[in-house]
Amino acid sequence: MNQLELKIPPVALLLIIALMMWGIADLFMSFSFSFFASSFVALLIAFLGVVFALLGVYQFRMQGTTVDPRIPEQSASLVTSGVYQFSRNPMYVGMLLMLVGWGIYLGNIASFLMLPVFIHYMNRFQIMPEETFMAEKFGLAYQQYIKSVRRWL
Repeated sequence: MNQLELKIPPVALLLIIALMMWGIADLFMSFSFSFFASSFVALLIAFLGVVFALLGVYQFRMQGTTVDPRIPEQSASLVTSGVYQFSRNPMYVGMLLMLVGWGIYLGNIASFLMLPVFIHYMNRFQIMPEETFMAEKFGLAYQQYIKSVRRWL
């Protein structure tokens, strides 16, 4: 296992990326933009992200399994219902939507450069180790699940 795998809590990464987006927006003011109702659109997208993430947490709680992704060995069950019918990682999709909303609120196109960084980091250091563990623990059921539901959306 790589030293970064499962080490940084996803919520901490969300905050780190959000701060980096803010810093980039401040550094590259010439890449600013605005449009009619941009604050409303930003709030709406971020709100949808919060809802999507909370639906994922709710499904985990309903199944009695851990919501702490740094310790996948505490997973009690394979959750495939509710929002997990559309995404294998709704909490991370929700975080990405929150960052998209934040980028729109900042009104700076350069800040969006951090979105691929978030996705790459999550894929490599969070999701892939989780998927390895889930495949080992839940076997064929998990293999069938990943064939029918995408990693993000």
